Amino acid sequence: MRDLNIGIKSWNESNKETAAIFQQFDKGVFPTQPIERTYFHDFKTLLRYITPKRLVLLETLHTSGAMSVNALTKLLKRSYANVHEDVKTLELVGLIERDELKRVCVPWDEIETTLRLAA
Repeated sequence: MRDLNIGIKSWNESNKETAAIFQQFDKGVFPTQPIERTYFHDFKTLLRYITPKRLVLLETLHTSGAMSVNALTKLLKRSYANVHEDVKTLELVGLIERDELKRVCVPWDEIETTLRLAA
């Protein structure tokens, strides 16, 4: 089971978290499973990357399994250019991966998002 955490963190907060993880490594303490996280600088940036159509794309890939961008385009009944652009963007932020056959897939069983309303 793979889970992904998505959050809003400043560069400073993200760097502090990374430093704390490395301190644990230096002490010989390692996580029991990989740490898979994606942070955005602010809520507006998150919404720029995870749009309603991209969320539908993620859900479709998760339920349907790995497939080519062309097959995904047909399943979503959207233009190839738009789906291809969405796939590129979601790959860039780590929400979509490619399998050994170069098909796109969502490897996450769960994506947890934390949004703070105030700093």
